[in-house]
Amino acid sequence: MTRPIQLIGYGNPGRGDDGLGPAFAAWAEDAAFPGLAVKTDYQLTVDHALLIAEADRVVFVDAMMNADAPYSFGPVAPAADANLGSHSLSPAAVLALTRTLYGAAPEGFVLGVAGHEFGDVKEGLSRIAEANLRAAQDFFQAWLTETPISAPTGGLALAHA
Repeated sequence: MTRPIQLIGYGNPGRGDDGLGPAFAAWAEDAAFPGLAVKTDYQLTVDHALLIAEADRVVFVDAMMNADAPYSFGPVAPAADANLGSHSLSPAAVLALTRTLYGAAPEGFVLGVAGHEFGDVKEGLSRIAEANLRAAQDFFQAWLTETPISAPTGGLALAHA
């Protein structure tokens, strides 16, 4: 049995474009891609380590701030955060916990979707963010249809909301 690709879309939909991760996850869940498991959350926590321990690959989807492109996609390697608290972990820290706690090493990727309006308490995405979301969705759908070639993993530094 093939293990699923786990997608985790995270962010706060009540903070404008910070809701890009959950919006992407809702789209992916509605699309019901074969072999793709979808989870939505406000932030990454230690609980996600167990969730991704059962996957071969994991894609973390979050909003990006100050981006030059509509989206970015790349590998992320396990790495411990300096501040390993009970909430708000980086994708690299969740992967490191997965390896440490469960002996699992799914291949990790970060899909950052560029947002434009952050900070204000408001529902919905800006027009710019909606266009960037569509571009990221098109990319991801194409990526799913191919067998991704594993690239050497390394840190992916993105300014996430």
